[in-house]
Amino acid sequence: MPQRQPSVGIIGAGMSGLCQAIVLRQAGITDVTIYEKADDVGGTWRDNTYPGLSCDVPSRFYQFTFAMNPDWTKFFSPGPEIFGYFRWLTDKYQLTDVIRFGVDIVNARFDESRWLLTTAEGEEISHDFLVAATGVLREPRTPAIDGLSDFHGPVMHSARWNHAVDLTGKRVAVIGTGSTGVQIVCGLADSVDRLELFQRSAQWILPLPNPRYRRWSGPMHRRMPVLSSIAYYVYHLAFEWLARALVKPGWRRRFMSSACRANLRSVRDPDLRRRLTPDYQPMCRRLVMSAGFYRAMQRHNVQLVDSGIDHVEQRGIVSADGRLHELDTIVLATGFDAHAFMRPMSLVGRNGLTVEQLWKNGPKAHLGVALPGFPNFFMLMGPHSPVGNYSLTAIAEAQAGHILGWIQRWRDNEFDDVAPTQRATDEFNASMRRAMPGTVWATGCTSWYLGADGLPELWPWTPNAYRRRLAGTPNIDNYETDTSIAALR
Repeated sequence: MPQRQPSVGIIGAGMSGLCQAIVLRQAGITDVTIYEKADDVGGTWRDNTYPGLSCDVPSRFYQFTFAMNPDWTKFFSPGPEIFGYFRWLTDKYQLTDVIRFGVDIVNARFDESRWLLTTAEGEEISHDFLVAATGVLREPRTPAIDGLSDFHGPVMHSARWNHAVDLTGKRVAVIGTGSTGVQIVCGLADSVDRLELFQRSAQWILPLPNPRYRRWSGPMHRRMPVLSSIAYYVYHLAFEWLARALVKPGWRRRFMSSACRANLRSVRDPDLRRRLTPDYQPMCRRLVMSAGFYRAMQRHNVQLVDSGIDHVEQRGIVSADGRLHELDTIVLATGFDAHAFMRPMSLVGRNGLTVEQLWKNGPKAHLGVALPGFPNFFMLMGPHSPVGNYSLTAIAEAQAGHILGWIQRWRDNEFDDVAPTQRATDEFNASMRRAMPGTVWATGCTSWYLGADGLPELWPWTPNAYRRRLAGTPNIDNYETDTSIAALR
């Protein structure tokens, strides 16, 4: 029987969507279309342009193994450089002709054997396979602060930065102390008149410097590409070492904790140090990497406000202690809805099952990539993916390869449609819940890692274990298909 040629629709032209398209096309699958509602590629690296933006994963590890960039300029890449990398990938692999920009998919429905997509303009499209590459940090979260709309000056979310607003010499409030808030404080501290950081809870900071690479680094990596591969492997080992500290108690976790606590001692003022001291273990939340944050917080023009926000009025923010903080601009570094995934897009599987019904108790997936009742549908960076302080490019590459494997089996006529069973999905999630108590994420803190049940929604083992699970031959008993695939056993 001749091979079939699958039609694959990918939603999102961010990091993971580009990866999936490249992996498919390299395997000879040419009927691939990426739907991107914006006007450019890059996803979060296109949307985020705030001052101080950089990746918190080393440059030579935050890239794909099939497309190494020799020309990174710094140890941690600045945002525009990463955005440029994804534009370069788009050109290198000639993806422009398969991306439909400005197309918002609002509905996707499985109809007997194919996925039927509907755009915001009412156009209907069909594909054999659908991949949601909609990302994790996509839907900005705006805090419900009384009177925020009454403020007389600009209010901007970190992912919607207004570059028409000149903050030089202005009075600026930054609300939020995650990685984004820390980077914005470092990026603005030396140019504004006064910066006030509104802190709901303190963060642990790992003091990793961000040196610039030497001028000869790029030419050397171009002449000897093996150097990029070696660097990638070294950083891979380092992050696997860090991952073991996250998922298992022991000396590694104690070492990382000691490094964070030693960094905190660089804050000379005892009262400020006390207020910047978290009440939970290091790494329970996503660890913030910054060599300059504590230095910035000790500047004369930077103040920490930890009394809470009561409301906002025209002149500024009124903190819970009754003090009015007069301001020119408010910056919301308040993160994203990390549990939205492909939503608000409507997703309907077999027999009218909606993703809202499936996820009524919170997002769950099998291996982080597939949903029971949704045949020939896959996700990149779905629920339980290993996203804690790890390179998401590496995870996307592993997931894209796993998805390719299923599409190749369809191509070889081994089945018509496939989805994990509910039993296998439940068992997979139960095994993660059993393993979660040993992880640092379950030691007692609030974070965007937590689901509706208060438990972390993360892969509780090492990223290497996840990659091995995805790369292995799937247990066919864990899947429902409409034809016999005994040959895969």
